[in-house]
Amino acid sequence: MGSLPFTVSDLQTSVSGVRSNPTLLCTPLMGTTVEQMLTEMRKAKEIGADIVEIRLDCLRNFSPAQDLQILIKQSPLPTLVTYRPIWEGGQYEGDENKRQDALRLAMELGASYIDVELEVAHEFNNSIYGKKPQNFKVIVSSHNFHNTPSTEAIGNLVARIQASGADIVKIATTALDITDVARVLQVTVHSQVPTIAIVMGERGLISRLLSPKFGGYLTYGALEAGAISAPGQPTAKDLLDLYNFRLIKPDTKVYGIIGKPVGHSKSPLLFNAAFKKVGLNAVYVHLLVDDVEKFFNTYSAPDFISGCSCTIPHKEVAIKCMDTIDPIAQKIGAINNIVRKPDGKLTAFNTDYIGAIEAIEDGLRESNGSSPAVGSPLAGKLFVVLGAGGAGKSLAYGAKEKGARVVVANRTFERAKDLADKVGGQALTLAEIENFHPEDGMILANTTSVGMKPKIDDTPIPKVCPIPKCCNHP
Repeated sequence: MGSLPFTVSDLQTSVSGVRSNPTLLCTPLMGTTVEQMLTEMRKAKEIGADIVEIRLDCLRNFSPAQDLQILIKQSPLPTLVTYRPIWEGGQYEGDENKRQDALRLAMELGASYIDVELEVAHEFNNSIYGKKPQNFKVIVSSHNFHNTPSTEAIGNLVARIQASGADIVKIATTALDITDVARVLQVTVHSQVPTIAIVMGERGLISRLLSPKFGGYLTYGALEAGAISAPGQPTAKDLLDLYNFRLIKPDTKVYGIIGKPVGHSKSPLLFNAAFKKVGLNAVYVHLLVDDVEKFFNTYSAPDFISGCSCTIPHKEVAIKCMDTIDPIAQKIGAINNIVRKPDGKLTAFNTDYIGAIEAIEDGLRESNGSSPAVGSPLAGKLFVVLGAGGAGKSLAYGAKEKGARVVVANRTFERAKDLADKVGGQALTLAEIENFHPEDGMILANTTSVGMKPKIDDTPIPKVCPIPKCCNHP
């Protein structure tokens, strides 16, 4: 399903929307015993969560009257009680009447919220009519583990949930593409009732991170990476410490790194720490992008996305989406830095060659004891680039500019030759590198995806040098 452009008008709605309270951070409790959940509650409070979600369907040997009394009364934080049936993605397979009895008992014992599924919401809400405590809220939820419907279908779903008697609407869909998130955000910012809107999966991560920007009532953060209650759920610690969740507001500008894969990138750690230190109202996020053109066409608001880093495999293909390109980036044929101007136009740059080449130069000077004032230590050196993609183009260009003799090796020889011809270098296949005779002081730069997380021990060439008496190998 296609996505409508996420425009300035959508963002303006989020700024002037009806809900002004900060988005709450809820930590799901996935313990299998009451004792484990009590421990998890204390950890959630220490981390900084606002609410804990008691997942009753995770408990073994659950005794409603006894266990709910302990869990609700001893919780150091407000409680959201969920008893998710297997037909809605949970673990409960028992009698439906007993399940709803437990939820009603949780309400009577002082739970702040109950999460009940849309399929049974009318029945449940009718059963508690006139009995609800003053500050008690019913969350009516709907989960789609297959896809994200059209904007119209999501809007109709929200209307159905509201009509069921919900105090708070919750919708959770699944992202097949990062642009799916736009449809859910559009509904969220226009909603006239408190709304929890989550798009599950790694491609839907921004729906969770940016809940405060778009008026979400709450978002979920796991206690630990391995204890998530839904696909793509970040940890509460990452929300607070990595993404500065408490500082995100409706007018916060959004930056990020687009790539595939992208979750391994340390960029959010660096940028968000810098934003916080200088007091910049901005957040930097991971953006798992499959189709760059579709991504930029969908997210076209000046503060969403305000700018981004660009990594594998989009450094070359993203060029066609740009309105203007820096001359050097144009010459290299790859970009890694994109800025959106106030008028929405996209401008691209290449800073890869500067950062990478200067780092290599600094390392060579340090090892050689050379003064920084001396010319480039790359001058005259043999510089072998593995890979002819965007990063390979940047390093080959930078090495040539510093006076190095460039060799480009790529899995596909034609791509290696095309790049080598542009920088006046030599082309090889990766297979030929195995028998390539190095020389003293040669620089080898791997710009392929081989060796990236999670397969960090893989190498594009053999780990054991095949050349006799080279590298001290027998």
